[in-house]
Amino acid sequence: MAKILIIGSSTMDLVVTSSKRPGAGETVLGESFTTVPGGKGANQAVAAARLGADVTMIGRVGDDQFGQQILRNFEENHVHIGYVKPVTHMESGTAHIILAEGDNSIIMVKAANNEVTPAYVEEALDVIRSSDMVLVQQEIPAETVVYVSEMCAKYQIPFLFNPAPAREVEASVIENATYITPNEHEAAIMFKDLSLQEALRKYPNKLFVTEGSNGVRFFDGEQEVVVPTYKVEAVDTTGAGDTFNAAFAVALAEGKSLADSVKFANRAASLSVTKFGAQGGMPTRREVEEQL
Repeated sequence: MAKILIIGSSTMDLVVTSSKRPGAGETVLGESFTTVPGGKGANQAVAAARLGADVTMIGRVGDDQFGQQILRNFEENHVHIGYVKPVTHMESGTAHIILAEGDNSIIMVKAANNEVTPAYVEEALDVIRSSDMVLVQQEIPAETVVYVSEMCAKYQIPFLFNPAPAREVEASVIENATYITPNEHEAAIMFKDLSLQEALRKYPNKLFVTEGSNGVRFFDGEQEVVVPTYKVEAVDTTGAGDTFNAAFAVALAEGKSLADSVKFANRAASLSVTKFGAQGGMPTRREVEEQL
Protein backbone atom coordinates (compact mmCIF):
# COMPACT_ATOMS: atom_id res chain seq x y z
CA MET A 1 0.00 0.00 0.00
CA ALA A 2 1.46 3.35 -1.07
CA LYS A 3 2.14 5.80 1.78
CA ILE A 4 0.96 9.23 0.62
CA LEU A 5 1.46 12.42 2.63
CA ILE A 6 -0.70 15.45 1.85
CA ILE A 7 0.38 18.85 3.18
CA GLY A 8 -2.29 21.41 2.44
CA SER A 9 -5.60 23.07 3.04
CA SER A 10 -8.90 21.97 4.53
CA THR A 11 -12.08 23.98 4.09
CA MET A 12 -15.81 23.83 4.31
CA ASP A 13 -17.25 24.49 0.87
CA LEU A 14 -20.37 26.68 0.71
CA VAL A 15 -21.90 25.78 -2.64
CA VAL A 16 -24.61 27.63 -4.55
CA THR A 17 -26.02 26.32 -7.82
CA SER A 18 -27.58 28.65 -10.37
CA SER A 19 -28.51 28.61 -14.01
CA LYS A 20 -26.72 31.95 -14.49
CA ARG A 21 -23.49 33.40 -13.12
CA PRO A 22 -24.03 36.95 -11.77
CA GLY A 23 -22.07 39.81 -13.22
CA ALA A 24 -20.69 42.74 -11.23
CA GLY A 25 -23.49 44.39 -9.27
CA GLU A 26 -26.03 41.80 -10.40
CA THR A 27 -28.31 39.63 -8.28
CA VAL A 28 -29.64 36.34 -9.61
CA LEU A 29 -31.83 33.67 -8.04
CA GLY A 30 -30.03 30.49 -7.06
CA GLU A 31 -31.41 26.98 -7.25
CA SER A 32 -29.81 25.30 -4.20
CA PHE A 33 -27.29 25.72 -1.38
CA THR A 34 -25.28 23.14 0.54
CA THR A 35 -22.12 22.77 2.61
CA VAL A 36 -19.58 20.02 1.89
CA PRO A 37 -15.98 19.42 3.06
CA GLY A 38 -13.32 20.62 0.64
CA GLY A 39 -9.96 22.38 0.28
CA LYS A 40 -7.33 21.23 -2.17
CA GLY A 41 -5.30 19.37 0.43
CA ALA A 42 -8.30 17.65 1.98
CA ASN A 43 -9.73 16.78 -1.43
CA GLN A 44 -6.47 15.14 -2.48
CA ALA A 45 -6.23 13.26 0.81
CA VAL A 46 -9.74 11.84 0.50
CA ALA A 47 -9.24 10.97 -3.17
CA ALA A 48 -5.97 9.15 -2.48
CA ALA A 49 -7.50 7.21 0.43
CA ARG A 50 -10.45 6.08 -1.70
CA LEU A 51 -7.97 4.87 -4.30
CA GLY A 52 -6.38 2.55 -1.76
CA ALA A 53 -3.43 4.53 -0.42
CA ASP A 54 -2.35 4.85 3.21
CA VAL A 55 -2.88 8.61 3.59
CA THR A 56 -1.70 11.08 6.23
CA MET A 57 -2.85 14.70 6.21
CA ILE A 58 -0.91 17.66 7.61
CA GLY A 59 -3.12 20.73 7.97
CA ARG A 60 -5.06 23.00 10.33
CA VAL A 61 -8.72 23.66 11.04
CA GLY A 62 -10.47 26.20 13.25
CA ASP A 63 -11.95 25.48 16.67
CA ASP A 64 -15.45 25.78 15.23
CA GLN A 65 -18.25 23.57 13.96
CA PHE A 66 -16.80 23.50 10.45
CA GLY A 67 -13.51 22.23 11.88
CA GLN A 68 -15.28 19.39 13.68
CA GLN A 69 -17.09 18.43 10.49
CA ILE A 70 -13.85 18.46 8.48
CA LEU A 71 -12.14 16.17 11.00
CA ARG A 72 -15.08 13.75 11.04
CA ASN A 73 -15.00 13.60 7.25
CA PHE A 74 -11.29 12.69 7.30
CA GLU A 75 -11.98 9.89 9.76
CA GLU A 76 -14.89 8.56 7.71
CA ASN A 77 -12.58 8.40 4.68
CA HIS A 78 -9.76 6.67 6.61
CA VAL A 79 -7.29 9.58 6.45
CA HIS A 80 -4.82 9.82 9.37
CA ILE A 81 -5.38 13.16 11.17
CA GLY A 82 -2.80 13.16 13.96
CA TYR A 83 -1.30 16.27 12.33
CA VAL A 84 -4.55 18.14 11.66
CA LYS A 85 -4.79 20.24 14.80
CA PRO A 86 -7.45 22.90 15.55
CA VAL A 87 -6.23 26.50 15.88
CA THR A 88 -7.60 28.17 19.02
CA HIS A 89 -9.83 31.22 18.48
CA MET A 90 -9.68 30.99 14.68
CA GLU A 91 -12.23 29.98 12.10
CA SER A 92 -11.78 27.14 9.64
CA GLY A 93 -11.05 27.89 6.01
CA THR A 94 -14.02 28.26 3.70
CA ALA A 95 -14.53 28.12 -0.05
CA HIS A 96 -17.46 30.01 -1.56
CA ILE A 97 -18.44 28.25 -4.78
CA ILE A 98 -20.87 29.14 -7.54
CA LEU A 99 -21.86 26.34 -9.90
CA ALA A 100 -23.35 27.84 -13.04
CA GLU A 101 -23.26 27.42 -16.81
CA GLY A 102 -21.40 24.11 -16.61
CA ASP A 103 -18.43 25.36 -14.57
CA ASN A 104 -17.48 26.77 -11.17
CA SER A 105 -16.24 30.04 -9.68
CA ILE A 106 -14.51 29.90 -6.28
CA ILE A 107 -13.39 32.37 -3.61
CA MET A 108 -11.26 30.68 -0.94
CA VAL A 109 -10.73 32.19 2.54
CA LYS A 110 -7.63 30.55 4.04
CA ALA A 111 -8.19 31.36 7.75
CA ALA A 112 -6.72 28.46 9.82
CA ASN A 113 -4.85 27.18 6.75
CA ASN A 114 -2.43 30.09 7.19
CA GLU A 115 -1.19 28.26 10.29
CA VAL A 116 0.27 25.40 8.24
CA THR A 117 3.70 26.94 8.83
CA PRO A 118 7.18 25.48 8.33
CA ALA A 119 7.50 25.07 12.11
CA TYR A 120 4.21 23.18 12.26
CA VAL A 121 5.20 20.87 9.38
CA GLU A 122 8.60 20.27 10.98
CA GLU A 123 6.80 18.46 13.82
CA ALA A 124 5.94 15.75 11.27
CA LEU A 125 9.40 15.41 9.72
CA ASP A 126 9.48 11.67 10.47
CA VAL A 127 6.28 11.25 8.46
CA ILE A 128 7.83 13.08 5.50
CA ARG A 129 10.89 10.83 5.61
CA SER A 130 8.79 7.66 5.62
CA SER A 131 6.44 8.64 2.76
CA ASP A 132 6.40 7.21 -0.74
CA MET A 133 5.08 10.50 -2.15
CA VAL A 134 4.43 14.00 -0.76
CA LEU A 135 1.78 16.26 -2.32
CA VAL A 136 1.59 20.02 -1.77
CA GLN A 137 -0.65 22.75 -3.19
CA GLN A 138 -0.75 26.55 -2.77
CA GLU A 139 -3.61 27.23 -0.35
CA ILE A 140 -1.01 27.28 2.44
CA PRO A 141 1.83 29.80 3.02
CA ALA A 142 4.45 30.04 0.28
CA GLU A 143 7.29 29.61 2.78
CA THR A 144 5.84 26.26 3.81
CA VAL A 145 5.86 25.05 0.22
CA VAL A 146 9.54 26.04 -0.02
CA TYR A 147 10.34 24.24 3.25
CA VAL A 148 8.59 21.03 2.20
CA SER A 149 10.36 21.05 -1.17
CA GLU A 150 13.71 21.39 0.61
CA MET A 151 12.97 18.55 3.03
CA CYS A 152 11.84 16.24 0.23
CA ALA A 153 14.99 17.02 -1.74
CA LYS A 154 17.16 16.49 1.34
CA TYR A 155 15.67 13.09 2.13
CA GLN A 156 15.10 12.10 -1.52
CA ILE A 157 11.34 11.74 -1.15
CA PRO A 158 9.29 12.09 -4.38
CA PHE A 159 7.54 15.47 -4.29
CA LEU A 160 4.46 16.22 -6.39
CA PHE A 161 3.81 19.97 -6.58
CA ASN A 162 0.35 21.09 -7.66
CA PRO A 163 0.75 24.89 -8.17
CA ALA A 164 -2.90 25.77 -7.55
CA PRO A 165 -4.22 28.34 -7.04
CA ALA A 166 -1.85 30.22 -9.32
CA ARG A 167 0.85 32.47 -7.89
CA GLU A 168 4.52 33.06 -8.56
CA VAL A 169 6.65 30.15 -7.40
CA GLU A 170 10.17 30.14 -5.99
CA ALA A 171 12.67 28.70 -8.46
CA SER A 172 13.90 26.29 -5.79
CA VAL A 173 10.45 24.69 -5.53
CA ILE A 174 10.40 24.03 -9.26
CA GLU A 175 13.87 22.52 -9.16
CA ASN A 176 13.17 20.39 -6.08
CA ALA A 177 9.87 19.03 -7.38
CA THR A 178 9.81 15.55 -8.85
CA TYR A 179 6.53 16.24 -10.67
CA ILE A 180 4.69 19.51 -11.36
CA THR A 181 1.01 19.54 -12.39
CA PRO A 182 -0.29 23.00 -13.39
CA ASN A 183 -3.21 23.71 -15.65
CA GLU A 184 -2.58 25.97 -18.65
CA HIS A 185 -3.28 29.17 -16.71
CA GLU A 186 -1.00 28.17 -13.83
CA ALA A 187 1.76 27.11 -16.22
CA ALA A 188 1.66 30.53 -17.92
CA ILE A 189 2.21 32.23 -14.55
CA MET A 190 4.94 29.82 -13.41
CA PHE A 191 6.88 29.97 -16.68
CA LYS A 192 6.09 33.50 -17.84
CA ASP A 193 9.37 33.81 -19.74
CA LEU A 194 8.85 30.54 -21.62
CA SER A 195 6.29 29.28 -24.08
CA LEU A 196 4.43 26.15 -23.05
CA GLN A 197 6.49 24.09 -25.49
CA GLU A 198 9.74 25.52 -24.13
CA ALA A 199 8.71 24.81 -20.54
CA LEU A 200 7.76 21.23 -21.37
CA ARG A 201 11.10 20.62 -23.04
CA LYS A 202 12.98 22.20 -20.15
CA TYR A 203 11.32 19.80 -17.70
CA PRO A 204 10.90 16.45 -19.50
CA ASN A 205 8.89 13.83 -17.59
CA LYS A 206 8.48 16.36 -14.79
CA LEU A 207 6.02 18.99 -16.02
CA PHE A 208 2.50 17.69 -16.69
CA VAL A 209 0.06 20.33 -17.92
CA THR A 210 -3.63 19.54 -17.52
CA GLU A 211 -5.72 20.88 -20.40
CA GLY A 212 -9.27 20.12 -19.30
CA SER A 213 -11.23 18.12 -21.85
CA ASN A 214 -8.14 17.85 -24.07
CA GLY A 215 -6.22 15.73 -21.57
CA VAL A 216 -2.71 16.04 -20.11
CA ARG A 217 0.40 17.16 -22.00
CA PHE A 218 4.04 16.38 -21.18
CA PHE A 219 7.39 15.97 -22.96
CA ASP A 220 8.87 12.48 -22.68
CA GLY A 221 12.41 13.46 -23.72
CA GLU A 222 11.76 12.92 -27.41
CA GLN A 223 8.32 14.31 -28.19
CA GLU A 224 5.27 15.96 -26.70
CA VAL A 225 2.69 13.46 -25.53
CA VAL A 226 -1.00 14.20 -24.94
CA VAL A 227 -2.83 11.59 -22.88
CA PRO A 228 -6.52 12.11 -23.69
CA THR A 229 -9.18 12.34 -21.02
CA TYR A 230 -12.47 10.45 -20.91
CA LYS A 231 -15.77 11.93 -22.05
CA VAL A 232 -18.51 11.98 -19.40
CA GLU A 233 -21.64 13.97 -18.56
CA ALA A 234 -20.31 16.49 -16.03
CA VAL A 235 -22.45 17.39 -13.01
CA ASP A 236 -19.88 19.31 -10.94
CA THR A 237 -16.27 19.92 -12.00
CA THR A 238 -15.16 21.05 -8.52
CA GLY A 239 -12.39 18.76 -7.29
CA ALA A 240 -11.53 17.18 -10.64
CA GLY A 241 -8.00 18.55 -10.57
CA ASP A 242 -7.52 17.36 -6.99
CA THR A 243 -8.70 13.88 -7.95
CA PHE A 244 -6.24 13.86 -10.86
CA ASN A 245 -3.33 14.83 -8.61
CA ALA A 246 -4.19 12.26 -5.95
CA ALA A 247 -4.63 9.47 -8.48
CA PHE A 248 -1.42 10.45 -10.29
CA ALA A 249 0.48 10.34 -6.99
CA VAL A 250 -0.96 6.95 -6.01
CA ALA A 251 -0.17 5.41 -9.39
CA LEU A 252 3.39 6.76 -9.42
CA ALA A 253 4.01 5.63 -5.84
CA GLU A 254 2.87 2.14 -6.85
CA GLY A 255 5.44 2.05 -9.64
CA LYS A 256 3.22 2.56 -12.69
CA SER A 257 4.80 4.16 -15.77
CA LEU A 258 4.28 7.87 -16.40
CA ALA A 259 1.84 7.26 -19.25
CA ASP A 260 -0.14 4.67 -17.29
CA SER A 261 -0.17 6.93 -14.23
CA VAL A 262 -1.62 9.81 -16.26
CA LYS A 263 -4.20 7.49 -17.81
CA PHE A 264 -5.22 6.21 -14.37
CA ALA A 265 -5.45 9.79 -13.07
CA ASN A 266 -7.50 10.95 -16.08
CA ARG A 267 -9.98 8.12 -15.54
CA ALA A 268 -10.34 8.93 -11.84
CA ALA A 269 -10.80 12.65 -12.55
CA SER A 270 -13.42 11.98 -15.22
CA LEU A 271 -15.47 9.90 -12.78
CA SER A 272 -15.19 12.58 -10.09
CA VAL A 273 -17.22 15.13 -12.08
CA THR A 274 -20.25 12.89 -12.48
CA LYS A 275 -21.57 13.63 -8.98
CA PHE A 276 -22.12 16.74 -6.85
CA GLY A 277 -19.43 18.17 -4.57
CA ALA A 278 -15.64 18.28 -4.66
CA GLN A 279 -15.47 14.93 -2.86
CA GLY A 280 -18.91 13.58 -3.70
CA GLY A 281 -17.86 11.93 -6.95
CA MET A 282 -14.33 10.90 -6.04
CA PRO A 283 -14.17 7.24 -7.07
CA THR A 284 -12.93 4.15 -5.28
CA ARG A 285 -10.07 2.08 -6.65
CA ARG A 286 -12.51 -0.56 -7.85
CA GLU A 287 -14.60 2.00 -9.74
CA VAL A 288 -11.55 3.34 -11.60
CA GLU A 289 -10.18 -0.06 -12.49
CA GLU A 290 -13.57 -1.25 -13.75
CA GLN A 291 -13.78 1.76 -16.08
CA LEU A 292 -10.20 1.35 -17.30
